[in-house]
Amino acid sequence: MTNRTQLRILVFVSVALLTAVAARAQVAVPHPIQLAPVPPALLNAKKIFISNAGADSGLFPHPFSGDPDRPYNEFYTDIKSWGRYGLVDDPSEADLVFELRLIAPLGPQNPNKQNGAADPLPMFRLVILDRKTHYVLWALTESIEFAFLQKTHDHNFDVALYAITQDLKRLTGTAVAAHQSLDQSQ
Repeated sequence: MTNRTQLRILVFVSVALLTAVAARAQVAVPHPIQLAPVPPALLNAKKIFISNAGADSGLFPHPFSGDPDRPYNEFYTDIKSWGRYGLVDDPSEADLVFELRLIAPLGPQNPNKQNGAADPLPMFRLVILDRKTHYVLWALTESIEFAFLQKTHDHNFDVALYAITQDLKRLTGTAVAAHQSLDQSQ
């Protein structure tokens, strides 16, 4: 066999292998994502206690106006007006504890974002605990977008707090309907 024939065979085999690998990659179909169950305690709770886990230092009065109790007071008002849960003043009377905290995590301070590093934004963290067992049932997080002006900081604060309330509503409302329709279709 000549070198030229060997080269042709090698090229043919290489192309065939690459074609087979490409065809295999196209055939692989991802499995549909099934929704994991929402803990029943979260869906069945009637009474909640809202815990003020505070805010990290340096966030009030700038970049956000008000005081460190602002997130708690606004979240409490939003949940009360929603009417889904009865609010109690004593955690021992509650089915669930909603622990709200405004955090400002430390992170990269490098202005070079080419490698994907970004400075973390302040965020709301809502941890939902089963009052009886003290286990975390769920946690929700919403970042507060960066701004230059005080007015915009406060607007972004309100948007993120609204978003975490909507996340909670989705989790305890729409999620139930989605799980029920999935169960009925199976």
